[in-house]
Amino acid sequence: MTADAASAPVGGVPAAGPVKGDGPAAGRGGPRARTTTGYLRYVAGKLAGAAVSLFAVLVTSFFLFRLIPGDPVKFMTGGRQVSAEQLDAYRREFGLDLPMWQQFTDYCGKALTGDLGTSYQFRAPVIDKITEALPNTLLLTGTAFVLYTALGVLLGTRAAWRKGRLGDRFHTGLALVLYSVPSFWLGLLLIVTLSVGVGPVPGLFPTGGMESGGEEGLAYVLDVAHHLVLPVLTLVAVEYGQTLLVTRSALLDEMGSDYLTTARAKGLRDDLVRRRHAVPNALLPTVTLVFINLGRTVAGVILVETVFSWPGLGGLFYQALSVPDLPLVQGLFFVFAAAVILMNTLADLIYPLLDPRVGR
Repeated sequence: MTADAASAPVGGVPAAGPVKGDGPAAGRGGPRARTTTGYLRYVAGKLAGAAVSLFAVLVTSFFLFRLIPGDPVKFMTGGRQVSAEQLDAYRREFGLDLPMWQQFTDYCGKALTGDLGTSYQFRAPVIDKITEALPNTLLLTGTAFVLYTALGVLLGTRAAWRKGRLGDRFHTGLALVLYSVPSFWLGLLLIVTLSVGVGPVPGLFPTGGMESGGEEGLAYVLDVAHHLVLPVLTLVAVEYGQTLLVTRSALLDEMGSDYLTTARAKGLRDDLVRRRHAVPNALLPTVTLVFINLGRTVAGVILVETVFSWPGLGGLFYQALSVPDLPLVQGLFFVFAAAVILMNTLADLIYPLLDPRVGR
C-alpha cells in the first residue's frame, strides 16, 4: 500500500493522521497533568479556606468570651478584701489594663507562636493545662469514636440491604430516638440506674471521675476501664445513630445502580456484591462524617465530661467558663475549633482521591 493510499479518506471521513501535540512530548500537557494541576488548585483553595477559618476562630474566641459577666481579677483575689491598688496591679500583671485593640493584637501575636497565655486560676501556661488534660479526653472520646463508628457502619449496611424488614425498622427507629436524646440527660439516667442503683439492683459503676486512687499496674488499668464504661456508653448510644443513618442512606442510593445489576448478572453472590461493590462506593459520605467526628474527639464532649466529672478538656472548659478564666477559655475554644477545621480540611483533601469527580 502506498503512502497516498494509507492517507486516503475511508467512507468519506478523513483518515486519522498525526495530530499536533500527540506523542511523548504531549504527556506534560495531557489529561494526567491537567488532573494534577486541578487537584493542586483544589488543595490550595481548601488550605486557604482553612487558614481564613482559623483566623476567624481566633477573632471570635477573643471577643466572644469578653461578653461573659464577671470580673476575673476579683476571682483571683479569692473573695478577700483588697485595695483598688492591688486590683490595678493584678490587671497590669495580666494586661487587662491595656486598650482592647492592644490586648487583641498581643493575643494574636502570641497565639501564632503557640503561646495561648497564662491561666488566671491555675497560674500556669494554658498550653500546659491543655496538654495535661488532652490524653484523658482522647481516651474517652477515642474509645467511643471507634465503637460508634464500627457499630454505625455495620448496622447501617445491614439495615439498608434489608430495607423494610423488621431489623431495618428496629435499628433505624432506635437510632433516631437515641440520636435525639440529650447526652447529659442520658448520662444522668445511666448514673441513676447503673451507678446509684434502683430498688434491689445495686450500683455497678462509679458515679464519676477517672480513677479511684491508690491503684497501680493492671489494677489501675482495670480501675480506669471501670470508670470509663458509663461515659463511653453514653457517647456510643447518642452518636452511633448518625453514622448508621448516613451509611444506610448512602447505600440505598447505590443499590439501584446498573453496575450492581451487572455484578449480579455475572453470578456473584448477593453478599459478595454488597461487600465488594456497593459498600465501598456508599462509604464516601461516611468518610466525611468520620473525619468530622474525629475532629470532635479532640474537642471532647463538654456536657458528658462534666456530668461524669471526667478530667478532660471538656471538664476543664466548663471549669474555666465558670470563673471566667479568659485565657484558658480562649485557648480551649481555639483548640476545639482548630481540630474540627483540620479534620474537615483533611477530609476535603482525601475525598478527591476516593472519588475523582470531586475537585475537577
